[in-house]
Amino acid sequence: MDASSQDVARALLGWYDVHARDLPWRARPGCAAPDPYRVWLSEVMLQQTTVAAVKSYFAEFVRRWPSVEALAAADEGEVMAAWAGLGYYARARNLLACAKEVAGRGGTFPADELELRALPGLGAYTAAAVAAIAFGQRAVVVDANVERVVSRLFAVAAPLPGARVAIRRHTDTITPSERAGDFAQAMMDLGATICTPRAPRCLLCPLSASCLARLHAEPEQFPVKAPKKARPQRAGKAFWIERDGAVWLVRRPGKGMLGGMRALPDDGWSARANGNGTPPLMGPWQPGGVVAHGFTHFGLDLHLAVYEGDDWSSLTASEGEWWPLDSIDDAGLPTLFAKAARLALAEAGEVG
Repeated sequence: MDASSQDVARALLGWYDVHARDLPWRARPGCAAPDPYRVWLSEVMLQQTTVAAVKSYFAEFVRRWPSVEALAAADEGEVMAAWAGLGYYARARNLLACAKEVAGRGGTFPADELELRALPGLGAYTAAAVAAIAFGQRAVVVDANVERVVSRLFAVAAPLPGARVAIRRHTDTITPSERAGDFAQAMMDLGATICTPRAPRCLLCPLSASCLARLHAEPEQFPVKAPKKARPQRAGKAFWIERDGAVWLVRRPGKGMLGGMRALPDDGWSARANGNGTPPLMGPWQPGGVVAHGFTHFGLDLHLAVYEGDDWSSLTASEGEWWPLDSIDDAGLPTLFAKAARLALAEAGEVG
């Protein structure tokens, strides 16, 4: 690093020593590095998810599976159910695959960034974060918060996502060899608490004297974003089939959207196409309302169809289970189907 880069790192680490967020997966500044299992678990959970949302999930996971070996031995259905509500369910499948691979290595995560990258589900960001935070390796860690800080610090004019090459290069120039983990977390904290998307608190920022965006009085213009593409809107149906105080749930295929999760039967809707409207069995159906839900790349209007017949014979031909309505919250339904279940129960007068 040159002198100015050293000044950035020094100023940021000094600020972090005082203002570091107290998070359950972290070690305090100056303390021994945290357990790599906890770092890895938290970083996977935090992908495209807020800290506030992750805290309770992280606490439950480490309570139930306190080590990578314990997670590797867990039932897949239980892990998927515990993940329900966090979204991006491929992360949960990769989480289990990675745990099994690390357990096969004797329960030890590799310290090397490239070796970490070879584990299931660890992309460039997660591998760098684990290497830096858990093992103190110098690694260039760039998440959305860091993107924002660095794009403002250097006034990166190119729009995202193309700007990411330049942002990573600039981040590399200011990343120190010492306290690399603290530096990565300090950048994240700065973006989360000071260098926020709107109304950044520049007067409190330890890097304000070096920030080119502030120099030009336009920090909110960065990072520059390309115009958003219109998000397609899809329509599909979910089928509510109730009998003797229980509802029929199926297990979605292991691969694909919401893979491996318990869910209501549906009509095959996807990100690419509307559902076909076909119910899973013949008989009388009544409309049960509509649930609107947003996925990353499309929106969905899920129409609920309620079965009012009494012919259950064809249900036994498909894989599924009758789940008690009074413990529906324990089924681990993904958010979309949890919304549909709440709607069905509310329409039936079974919830407040």
